[in-house]
Amino acid sequence: MAPNGERKTVVVFRELPADQLARLQQAHEVIVADPRRDAQAFRAALPAAHGLIGSSLRIDAAMLDSAPRLEVISSISVGVDNYPLAELQRRSILLCHTPGVLDETVADTVFVLLMATSRRVVELSNLVRQGNWTKNIGEELFGFDVHGKTLGLLGFGRIGQAIARRAALGFGMPVLYHARRPVDLAVQAPELQGRAVRAELDELLARSDFVVAMLPLSDATRGMVDAGMFARMKPGAVFINGGRGATVREADLLAALDSGSLRAAGLDVFETEPLPMDSALRLHPRVTPLPHIGSATHETRHAMAELATTNLLQALAGERPAATFDTAAP
Repeated sequence: MAPNGERKTVVVFRELPADQLARLQQAHEVIVADPRRDAQAFRAALPAAHGLIGSSLRIDAAMLDSAPRLEVISSISVGVDNYPLAELQRRSILLCHTPGVLDETVADTVFVLLMATSRRVVELSNLVRQGNWTKNIGEELFGFDVHGKTLGLLGFGRIGQAIARRAALGFGMPVLYHARRPVDLAVQAPELQGRAVRAELDELLARSDFVVAMLPLSDATRGMVDAGMFARMKPGAVFINGGRGATVREADLLAALDSGSLRAAGLDVFETEPLPMDSALRLHPRVTPLPHIGSATHETRHAMAELATTNLLQALAGERPAATFDTAAP
């Protein structure tokens, strides 16, 4: 509740687990209005809203205009691409998100993609399912080892470090990373000291057998992974994207795959999601695509909803939320 015990109004715009919805209902008036199911009900709820909670909805200035009482948006996500940060800052609306609780799960997903892509797991599984495994496979269907190969990470935040641990400690892979700021491994990831090394971008691209992009989306990173970057990658490298789809120029990725300079790609994110039916990535023989499932486990999605609910309740009570996003950050 608010400091004076006032029950405020919360609009839930994406389904919440029943126990988290009950937490909100105990403290505040709650309107469940998913605009994907009933856009009119969502619009009608905005004028009363002190808080919004949900995910995967692009919030714009017009929506904010319709919500003059809005104090806080609690996103059930780490990324904040769907929110107009400058507008939230200007209107003094708090933005919360859910970092930390999904790091290990996303790292699992990225490493699954890396393994499946290199060993051609989906392709060979389909060979069996389709009844085409009639003899021992030949070299034309062999995959490539993962253990001992060099991993290059574009971005080295919490999830990047979790991927590095799997690679270095589990598979004996040398790890290179490129990030805007050096990471103090002694403090943040002591187990990676001597196993993960910061490298300039060109060195990382030239040496890495696997290049994994874990980049946030910003003006600086939009379209950053382009033809020039693919051309500088080690011939026969595998590219994995578990960060944001719009950081990659998909036409350039396709060209690199078709030319053979890039051996394969594993993608959990895309410029447009869901992936359009006419996208050449959907059925490309060198692409292993996933439907943006990085954090999609029962345990992690519940943990994200729980943190988002806690953030919202704390903000509406006038307390400091567990995880706020700095809307003034560049």
